[in-house]
Amino acid sequence: MDGTTEAQLFSGLFSAVIIGGLAGWLAGKIVRGGGFGLIGNVILGIGGAILANFVLPLLGFSFGGGFFSSVFQSMLGAAVVLVLIRIVKKV
Repeated sequence: MDGTTEAQLFSGLFSAVIIGGLAGWLAGKIVRGGGFGLIGNVILGIGGAILANFVLPLLGFSFGGGFFSSVFQSMLGAAVVLVLIRIVKKV
């Protein structure tokens, strides 16, 4: 391993779940009628965070660091994922 302790791994995972859950919930509120329940929102938020952290820098957007920046980026990504899921479900 690279020196990362189990406590650090758990802390990172716990933070990702909290931020992902919050971001998924916010995205469900922004995109009308959205939401897939608590577990679905957490998964959507984590997926949105991954999407946002990859795509936004490629587009030249940067929101800095910290908790609120992470939530905002994750929320944007989760909202995009939610809209895309809705489009696919209609087709």
